[in-house]
Amino acid sequence: MRVDWNVPITMDDGLVLRADVFRPLAEARHPVILTYGPYAKGLAFQDGYPSAWERMISQHPDVPAGSSNRYQAWEVVDPEKWVPEGYACVRVDSRGAGCSPGYVDPFSPRERKDFYDCIEWAGVQPWSNGRVGLNGISYFGTNQWQVASLQPPHLAAICVWEGAADWYRDMTHHGGILSTFWANWYDMQVKTVQYGAGERGKRSRVTGELVCGPELLSEEELAANRCDFGGEIRAHPLDDDYHRARSPDWSKVTVPILSAANWGGQGLHPRGNFEAFMRAASTQKWLEVHGIEHWTHFYTDYGRTLQLRFFDHFLKGEANGWDAQPKVLLQVRHPGERFVERAETAWPLAGTVWTKLYLDPAGGALRAAPPEAAATVTFDALGDGLTFLTPPLEAETEITGPAAAKLVVSSSTEDADIFLVLRVFAPDLREVTFQGAIDPHTPVGQGWLRASHRKLDAALTLPWRPYHSHDEVQKLTPGEPVELDVEIWPTSIVVPAGYRIGLSVRGRDYVYPGGSGGRLSNFKNELTGCGPFLHDDPADRPHEVFGGRTTLHFPGANPPCLLLPVIPADRPGTAPRGG
Repeated sequence: MRVDWNVPITMDDGLVLRADVFRPLAEARHPVILTYGPYAKGLAFQDGYPSAWERMISQHPDVPAGSSNRYQAWEVVDPEKWVPEGYACVRVDSRGAGCSPGYVDPFSPRERKDFYDCIEWAGVQPWSNGRVGLNGISYFGTNQWQVASLQPPHLAAICVWEGAADWYRDMTHHGGILSTFWANWYDMQVKTVQYGAGERGKRSRVTGELVCGPELLSEEELAANRCDFGGEIRAHPLDDDYHRARSPDWSKVTVPILSAANWGGQGLHPRGNFEAFMRAASTQKWLEVHGIEHWTHFYTDYGRTLQLRFFDHFLKGEANGWDAQPKVLLQVRHPGERFVERAETAWPLAGTVWTKLYLDPAGGALRAAPPEAAATVTFDALGDGLTFLTPPLEAETEITGPAAAKLVVSSSTEDADIFLVLRVFAPDLREVTFQGAIDPHTPVGQGWLRASHRKLDAALTLPWRPYHSHDEVQKLTPGEPVELDVEIWPTSIVVPAGYRIGLSVRGRDYVYPGGSGGRLSNFKNELTGCGPFLHDDPADRPHEVFGGRTTLHFPGANPPCLLLPVIPADRPGTAPRGG
């Protein structure tokens, strides 16, 4: 292939960004796969994220096979596998990152406009056929929703592989509770490859050049060239203009979409993938859902083949059968990290039986019938909370889809944070967890809500997906109960007969009871069940407010319950397509 390093792309304000272009040797016009992001395009996957790379290639030999892997980079396509398929692959360092100078402001409107300009630049190059596709993981997926809202004329299709969408609900504030992930991510993954970092940003394995550009800036100069990302997020505790400017307008996302979610990604991406499939204005959209680590299936033959078929259809115009592709393709989870592929026609799934299980304080049960007597149960807000369990299931039961819970809560203080954990337990009461997007001990499902953010958006709320407005704070009166509707992010698990379903209600992050999940090179914290998606900022959760006593109320009318998407085994037309 031909490689052009650090190609200049001039933005509308005159700033020049830098891109690497990988394309076939033949002088012809090719469809373009483009990414724009802050991770330094010249930094090898193996050097920037060694623990993730080693785990992936040791367990999935198809990933490194057929490539020298010299051009592998974090969360973008391997050009050695895409250029032979007839694609030009363009990697752009975003403003202020890698080899592109400027001011770093992740996910900002300025970045969105830069991305638009890069797409339009790629669409008119002499080696381009005028059709630009976007394909990448995480950051390289999330900003696709944003730029698609601007409708660049040369944008022909997007594949968002595990990409969050709503800057407030998916990313910075879960149920109104601040996620500390972004401040830590900025320190570990963006500041380390800021333009001007010099040898601190390492060198390219291929060219030997500095991956953060030719300039060497002082720490003071680097700091002046970037926003205070964590501080800005903390300064906007409600869903205001700051957050809306960093979220897509679904009515304007009309491009063909392949949205790929991960069941184990609670705390960051999957909500965006599901919301996009349900709400984007595009008439041509497909949903795929898988498991295991966040990055792996993007690179496996399974994921890459799916992406190629999608882009071959929309960027090359091939009649390859994609128009008959199932609208929803699921890898349905079973205990033991087993997945069974199944095609579906809609999300939530057609034929879902929305099933209520009532929380019963007597013995901590989850039952089909509501409790007969009114009661209350109190727990320490920062303790382990309460867990409610079903009896052993009489038959295998599939739960696939979004879930929700209705609670009645009071606090000894003026507020309370509610953390819900949907769990499954084996007959010996050992918890069934999964290799999540990040954490090796990820529970089946999670949901969050700050009680003072309980106000619902009536226009967007659905019975199975409460949608909170997050536009005002409604403090509690100590001791006075309020009703909370809590969203639990979509999940999938086939629960064997004899196992139990559980719901934990607590006031702090879930912690896996079976021990540490170790560490990854790109995160600050030890993996204890929630990966890096924690809610432990003392400024957001002062002890005098969130360290009190929380009481669950069980009134006779409208009792607390868990709403689950149960999928009957005898639905017509849903036979598994393989193991």
